[in-house]
Amino acid sequence: MQSQTRTITEHSRSADLEPEKVRIAVTLPTFRRPDHLIATLNSLEALNAGEETAVIVMDNDADGLEGAAAAEKWLQSSRLKGLVVVAHQRGNCHAYNAGWQTALETFAGLEHVAVIDDDELATPGWLERLRETARRTGADLVGGPQIPVFADPSLERWRAHPVFKPHYDTSGPVPILYSSGNVLISRAVLDAMPRPFLDPAFNFIGGGDSDFYRRARAKGFGFAWCTEAAVMETLPSRRTEFSWVNARSLRNGAISAIIEKRQWPGIKGRLRRMGKSVALLLASPVRGVRMWARTGSAVAGLYHLQVAVGRLMAEAGLVNEQYRNPESN
Repeated sequence: MQSQTRTITEHSRSADLEPEKVRIAVTLPTFRRPDHLIATLNSLEALNAGEETAVIVMDNDADGLEGAAAAEKWLQSSRLKGLVVVAHQRGNCHAYNAGWQTALETFAGLEHVAVIDDDELATPGWLERLRETARRTGADLVGGPQIPVFADPSLERWRAHPVFKPHYDTSGPVPILYSSGNVLISRAVLDAMPRPFLDPAFNFIGGGDSDFYRRARAKGFGFAWCTEAAVMETLPSRRTEFSWVNARSLRNGAISAIIEKRQWPGIKGRLRRMGKSVALLLASPVRGVRMWARTGSAVAGLYHLQVAVGRLMAEAGLVNEQYRNPESN
């Protein structure tokens, strides 16, 4: 498959892939992490999901193609079948969009797409637990936790920080999801949503998934959470440095303001957003002390303040593109 504008090209596929049998496509974006990509693929193969499941690897490094080459070799001997595509336009939204578009175009009988990132490992039963929750709840989108695995065990104290904690701790219907790093999405959602699925405006700041979920909820689609369907996220030591945590916290605030700007446009909307941001800023000392007491972490206690400041910075047009330089992310 090759798009007319060469935004997506097929790099390789399993020789014995039978597209007509596939009902679930696990989409796996990758960027310059070939070794961990193989570990992620191994965890998917261990699920023994059968011929109705295929994997789509989306390499977002059109120049290096280390991930594409590694995945091509892996597919040659794997029980799990699939294909590798290249998303030529840089940015995580482009990578996700390439995978979801490829799934729809390749597998006529597609029922769901799932997403796992190239720094994550699927736990036993991961995919089936997401599917069972979708069947039980009737939800169109089901998310699960991304459990941090710190490179240094001495960094476990960071687990209590809000940027590393799952959004929910109980399985069942939820109002909305926030992350695309561990999710199952029904085909009905993709068929109903306009293209591109994720807005490329969020490519380097993140939040394209949150914006997508907000728009899906507006169309009437429902959400659920499956605590048991966890993936293990490998975190390098730099993600426990204060500079990274501070940047992520400010970014979370900025994303919330940007998404609200789309919901509440115009002067009245700006006044509403500013009022909310100021209220969050004023409440942050009390909320921060409570967070500090609960987690034992003074850095975690800063989170609500950082979110409020990030919101105000976004109103001034100051947004940190944390994904612009992936080597430092």
